Amino acid sequence: MCYSHSVHIVSWEDESLTLRDIRTEVFINEQQVPEAMEWDEFDVISTHVLARNFDGLPVGTARLLPDGHIGRMAVLKGWRSKGYGGAMLQKLLEELSNRHEQKVMLNAQTSAVKFYEKFEFKVSGEEFWEAGILHVKMILLLK
Repeated sequence: MCYSHSVHIVSWEDESLTLRDIRTEVFINEQQVPEAMEWDEFDVISTHVLARNFDGLPVGTARLLPDGHIGRMAVLKGWRSKGYGGAMLQKLLEELSNRHEQKVMLNAQTSAVKFYEKFEFKVSGEEFWEAGILHVKMILLLK
């Protein structure tokens, strides 16, 4: 159950500092992703979601690339397993549905596969290494 319904689509232009803070903490500091691999040219052209807790503090983010790939899903450690990841994913799936997309893809860390399977994503292909972390491609066909 999510403690807050505060998940909104935001622009990189308006919220880049906040989005960067969350991703820096989760990916660079916690998961040791090299900083050069975290930042790319896709942030400025992607759709981003930002989750805030009941006090309005930012706790999670994810992005949707123009081609329908979901990525950079991150929830701060103290706020995991409280529904924020699911709420962000649901918001992105609604956005894809509004765009009349047929499918969505993502590269899931293998530790997160069961999370995505709850949303009916299916594993597609073999495991692979990305940024030093084992991943697998997952696909969801949209109705």
